[in-house]
Amino acid sequence: MQRPEMTEVPCEERLGLLVDRERTAREDRRLQTRLHQAKLRQTACMEDIDYRHPRGLDKALLLRLATCQWVRNRHNVLITGPTGIGKTWLACALGHQACREGWTVLSLRLPRLLQEFPLAKGDGRYVKLMTALAKTDVLILDDWGLAPLSDDNRRDLLELLEDRHDCRATIVTSQLPVEHWHEAIGEPTLADAILERLVHNASKIALKGDSMRTRQATVPKQAPSV
Repeated sequence: MQRPEMTEVPCEERLGLLVDRERTAREDRRLQTRLHQAKLRQTACMEDIDYRHPRGLDKALLLRLATCQWVRNRHNVLITGPTGIGKTWLACALGHQACREGWTVLSLRLPRLLQEFPLAKGDGRYVKLMTALAKTDVLILDDWGLAPLSDDNRRDLLELLEDRHDCRATIVTSQLPVEHWHEAIGEPTLADAILERLVHNASKIALKGDSMRTRQATVPKQAPSV
């Protein structure tokens, strides 16, 4: 109404422009809500991945993951590699892409989540917490295998992965290679059950090479990219 030139546009087109703008605004608000709820630890997106640094990135695989078909298929993504190589950044980029595609995402450090479980049991939040985690479309479990697991830790982890198995997608980052996870979990029977639900139908990204943090620290006044 404040733009005189719009009077020359047919009423149907004006209405269409208004609807398009409102739809875009609503989608943007929903995206911002999903990103806020995701609690991604780093600001990252798939378009900013640095393929120049030699660390074993498979560009074809990452382009497939960027389509989020793995989320639709309820598959997992396992990202391993030494500290500072960009595991968390890459997991956040995948989580960000999932948010853009309309999926709900939640990023958690596994050691902190395992500490939360006994507290939730003590104050009656355990069932509610497990239900919320089970309903999240993409759950990021960062820092897998940093510390030895207790028997309660293993059982809580199994319950979590059982609820999500073939129902939701999970991303795991770890400094340990996947072939060492069985030993890190500890108890053979529970380790078999946990890994069967996690590794089956999972895409594996094994990063290697020098720390990206060290590389960035040696290049002052340059915007970081991963």
